[in-house]
Amino acid sequence: MTARRVLIWRHGRTEWNAAGRIQGQTDVPLDETGVRQAAQAAPYLAAEQPDAIVSSDLQRAFRTAEALAALTGLPVSTDVRLRETGFGPWQGMSHTELAERWPAEYAVWKRGETPDVPGIERPAEVVARMRDALADALGVVDGTLVVVCHGGAARRAVQALTGWTDEVAAQLAALGNCRWTELRLSSTRGWRLHAHNVGPLTGAASNDEPSTAADAEPAPDDELIKASERG
Repeated sequence: MTARRVLIWRHGRTEWNAAGRIQGQTDVPLDETGVRQAAQAAPYLAAEQPDAIVSSDLQRAFRTAEALAALTGLPVSTDVRLRETGFGPWQGMSHTELAERWPAEYAVWKRGETPDVPGIERPAEVVARMRDALADALGVVDGTLVVVCHGGAARRAVQALTGWTDEVAAQLAALGNCRWTELRLSSTRGWRLHAHNVGPLTGAASNDEPSTAADAEPAPDDELIKASERG
């Protein structure tokens, strides 16, 4: 068996998302907005008639997956390999704090490179575990697989399936909370990106801005300025 379509769904919002703090593998729960986002987005995913749901074991992803499971009757299997990129000592920090406490390393990250900080996973490491997790999940599913994970991990999942380089993957905008990416398997060209940052046009899950995907990419300079003005 093999799935021919994958929907990679980012979890709903958390308080750390709203505050612009890097979550990494910290087990932060959904906030009230995140719960509403999952409830609003789930019917759209259910309409895609998924055949299986697999989720990161972190509660923000699993609770998001449960909203879909409640509508489809499908069980949610969990896989620790679908967790967000590990950010070690940066977890829990805002971009403003990183710029102040780790200026040299943060500057490296702003350039799209991986800083030499113990505990921060490299892209190749995340791609490798996502590739293994997806291969296992895809091997036991016919039809459509929904993968519920995280902003940074979602990008690496796309990269794992398509074989894109880091440079190409960097051009993919980060998913907004409770938005998803669709890939389809071509018999001649392998996995191909079909749609990205998909979701409701109105309501709690309508925001497709990547600014809350703190784990996926550094904040733009104007976002840092706004954050510093908020105190």
